[in-house]
Amino acid sequence: MKTLTSTSPKSQTYLWSWKNQTFEIVYDRQGQGSPVLFLPAFSTVSSRQEWAGAAEVLRPHYQVTALDWPGFGESSKFPVAYNPVLYSAFLQDFMTAHFGHHNSADQGQPLTVVAAGHAAAYALNLAQQFRAQIDRLVLVAPTWRGPLPTMGAPSKIAHTLEQLVRSPFLGHALYYLNTRPQFLAWMYRRHVFHQLEALTPAFIQEKYRSTQQQGSRFAPAAFVTGGLDPVTNRGAFLALFQGLRIPCLVVIGDHAPPKSTAEMEAIAQVHQASQIQILRHPGSLGLHEEYGATIGQAIQSFIQS
Repeated sequence: MKTLTSTSPKSQTYLWSWKNQTFEIVYDRQGQGSPVLFLPAFSTVSSRQEWAGAAEVLRPHYQVTALDWPGFGESSKFPVAYNPVLYSAFLQDFMTAHFGHHNSADQGQPLTVVAAGHAAAYALNLAQQFRAQIDRLVLVAPTWRGPLPTMGAPSKIAHTLEQLVRSPFLGHALYYLNTRPQFLAWMYRRHVFHQLEALTPAFIQEKYRSTQQQGSRFAPAAFVTGGLDPVTNRGAFLALFQGLRIPCLVVIGDHAPPKSTAEMEAIAQVHQASQIQILRHPGSLGLHEEYGATIGQAIQSFIQS
């Protein structure tokens, strides 16, 4: 595995091998100082660009890294089985390659990991595995359950739907219907953004373009149907916080969907006396992108506290 410089002055490519496939993982690294790693939320339109506003605030003071997950954004999109094992292995390898104490780029400085949405559980596991490197954790609108399981779809039905989306012909049709600009705009209005005026035609068109790359349907199909859920119930999700020995900031959106809000509030109720800090902020599940600048300021205050 190695790192290459791409045509963009900011973006770089990390070559990651998994089951005889070599993924090109695209990431941005900016700034100098103590490192901060941004993990975007899993979604049909998942991208490191979600963190652009927060990264802009932090990069004058920190070394900021934001990545595109395997199968999402500008990273490779192979028709492999996307699941928690794959993403956990990827994070461990990326951490070792870029933030290990042997790495001269960060010189072993303590790392802050910032994760949005479904990436929260993966970040919690990472913090347990790399206790020597990670000293702070920020979870923005943390969730653990994909859209179909949240809606109550039985696991067998969800799994069948994932296989249909992966199929050569019907899969393309299903993915086409779920990535129309009109559907994406409806999705953002319903549970991603709070300020509807931000959903301009240009914004939606940009999101639509991100869904139209070859192989784009495979990883989102796994997410939507619950195939990327790292745990199976709330108790298991809350258990990931047990034994956490580093400060953790949890940002809860004031206008998140009721079921997602219930999961976030459960964190606040169970861990009132722990090192976990709760910040309630305007917005819904996409508040890290919608309110990037103020979220960046909150992250900076948390790191400096």
